[in-house]
Amino acid sequence: MTIDPRMAGLPQAIIAKVHAGARALRDGDPRRAESLLLQACQQAANHPEPLRYLAIVQLQTRRPALAQASLQQALHIRPDDAQLHSDLGSAQAALGDIDAALASWQHATTLDPKHAMAWFNLGRNHQQLGDTNAAIAALSQGVALAPQALPPRILLGDALVHAGRFDEAAQHYRAALALHPACGDAWRGLSNIKTVALTETDASALRTQLQRRESADTDKVAMGHALGKLEEDRGQHSAALAAFSAANALQHRLTPWSAGAFTHFVEQALAVSQQLPAPVDPRLGEEVIFIVGLPRSGSTLFEQILAAHPDVEGASELPDLGIVLQQESQRRGMPYPQWVPQASAQDWQRLGQAYLQRTARWRKHRPRMTDKQPDNWKHAGILRAMLPGATVIETRRDPLETAWSCFKQQFYSQPHFANTLADIATYMQRCQRAMERFRERDPARIHLHHYEALLDTPEPQIRALLAHCGLAFDPVCLAFHQSPRSVRTASAAQVRQPLRATAARALAYGALLNPLLTLLEMTSPML
Repeated sequence: MTIDPRMAGLPQAIIAKVHAGARALRDGDPRRAESLLLQACQQAANHPEPLRYLAIVQLQTRRPALAQASLQQALHIRPDDAQLHSDLGSAQAALGDIDAALASWQHATTLDPKHAMAWFNLGRNHQQLGDTNAAIAALSQGVALAPQALPPRILLGDALVHAGRFDEAAQHYRAALALHPACGDAWRGLSNIKTVALTETDASALRTQLQRRESADTDKVAMGHALGKLEEDRGQHSAALAAFSAANALQHRLTPWSAGAFTHFVEQALAVSQQLPAPVDPRLGEEVIFIVGLPRSGSTLFEQILAAHPDVEGASELPDLGIVLQQESQRRGMPYPQWVPQASAQDWQRLGQAYLQRTARWRKHRPRMTDKQPDNWKHAGILRAMLPGATVIETRRDPLETAWSCFKQQFYSQPHFANTLADIATYMQRCQRAMERFRERDPARIHLHHYEALLDTPEPQIRALLAHCGLAFDPVCLAFHQSPRSVRTASAAQVRQPLRATAARALAYGALLNPLLTLLEMTSPML
């Protein structure tokens, strides 16, 4: 029987106990797993491996602080163990200490340059932080060390797309498909490179994989969207609609969405944000430009223009505003926005400062930053108390084009409302009505910009956009497509091209989209 080298020096009985704990965790019994591993740790107090397994249980049961402590204890025993440093990075990342996590993964790769998982974690987190060049370098190492592994190759493809290196990205996506022909993430990546059409060979491969029972549902969703995009590019609109509809119907079964619960939330957010205390510091947050609205409404294009300005860093879609509000909800034991009427001016000041602290890394090199999380429109009403100096840019595009683009786009993080035409119409109507109310209450800080107007008269619209953000006009913003910045959304390919009037995709479907047009034209209940 071969003994794991990491277990060397442990008595056979303790090895068996560690293995039993690992099996219990795998079988969905973390309590038994932890009990067995605690016993193993007590019986082998001078060996790091039981502690490492215990930390894995603690991480999987969402107790990263305990996992970090267990791993630090293990490192006292074996300080130069690359695996322990790599696992410590995972615990630190779960605690939100990303700088420490990056340092741990980097140290792991120094101790063991062939540690593929450490390279993968390093690259994945560099990419999440917007450091695309560092991500590409780390993920390239991970792919070289584990060429048969799908996650590093897919993430490397994504990072190359974000850097505008589309041909190289396509090579990695296709290498992933050679390993696993039903890899939904690879098909999603290829389909999102909208400057390169998929082929007839791709169409045949997609249809074959979609018919296979063993293909995972999540992969089928991605493949369905890819097939729909392929059919649309070929002008086969009926077939495209069928493919998109099938993919979204499956996604809707996997992640249902309640229009009623959403409407109730928006009504609450409007009501509780009507009266807010005057801010302690009216200038708090003036470094921040929020870009909000519907997905696929042109927000990435507006951010690309702003990020071309020498004073603005484009941070893309940040989760931080939602996290700060969620943490406050946990602290108060009450869901947002129910606690909003109880928050004092000092509370809002504290929350605003927490957001600024979380996002400070985006202002290291430039004084201003964008936060392009579209979902932040739901919180626009409380910003005049929390970040009163911030600017909010709402982007809007033709309703039919926006709705159809949402329906046919598989998002990196799928908005659940986008799986049925009726839900998209509801979401769009509630969003626009809420933003109109929020803008009435804070007209000096919340500004509406239209995608089509930007295409029709670029320079006047760009000048107005910069003026609304308190930025001096700079002609470099007219050449935004030449910016080398990383673009981490599905629009990465489009925003690297000059502005031009494009054919309306939805109109090409003609009467096929009449049901959607009817839904959009229906009068929704006033909020």
